[in-house]
Amino acid sequence: MRIISLNTNGIRAAERKGLFPWLEQQQPDVVCIQETKAQVEQLDTTIFWPANYHCFYHDAAKKGYSGVALYCRKAPDNVISGIGWEEFDQEGRFIEARFGQLSVISLYLPSGSSGDERQAFKFQFLERFLPYLKTLAENGRDTIICGDWNIAHKNIDLKNWRGNVKNSGFLPEERAWLDKLFEDNLWLDGFRIANQEPDQYTWWSNRGQAWGKNVGWRIDYQIISASLSDKIQSASIYKDERFSDHAPLIIDYDYPF
Repeated sequence: MRIISLNTNGIRAAERKGLFPWLEQQQPDVVCIQETKAQVEQLDTTIFWPANYHCFYHDAAKKGYSGVALYCRKAPDNVISGIGWEEFDQEGRFIEARFGQLSVISLYLPSGSSGDERQAFKFQFLERFLPYLKTLAENGRDTIICGDWNIAHKNIDLKNWRGNVKNSGFLPEERAWLDKLFEDNLWLDGFRIANQEPDQYTWWSNRGQAWGKNVGWRIDYQIISASLSDKIQSASIYKDERFSDHAPLIIDYDYPF
């Protein structure tokens, strides 16, 4: 089972950069997209609804903002748009597909980089989300939460960590939150199970020469339930083409689909 996660920073912009032909070559079973920045009615009925896939979008109420999507080769038993928290759901940040025992979620966690108000919103969400995740882990389902979590966990996960300890995305409180998430081993960082190498990033600033010099952050994850800990075959970040300021995260699972 191949799952690809990508923050497109505008799915229409990513389409113009060749995203969909590349996806067709990859033959993923599930694609998790974040930051579509589009309403469903703005999306062409063919390009953005790939053949042989069941496509689901959860848009933000505000046009040109946020939004998540799922493309599934197999028809899900159920699709859940939103987490049930109005102030979060109106920003289009959570969509879940269920296939038997398996749940795959596309998540776009809030960023706090634009200022104190959004950082407060991010902290508010994190505080509420941790108990939700603990409950989710205890329900016995095999779960993969893909997406842009907007937090780099450890020093290895960004190039210039010393210069970012006071910046959103690498604040001590945010990193401690991920420590709590992983501390009881109910949830695991799928990429790091397969790849412990440094300089593995999924996002680069558009300023300076960040992409060319690989001065990046690893803020996109496939976070998996403990039941899948021995199912990961390979994990990679695709950088041969650039569809967005993020790179696609690809993980192959030894899991029937």
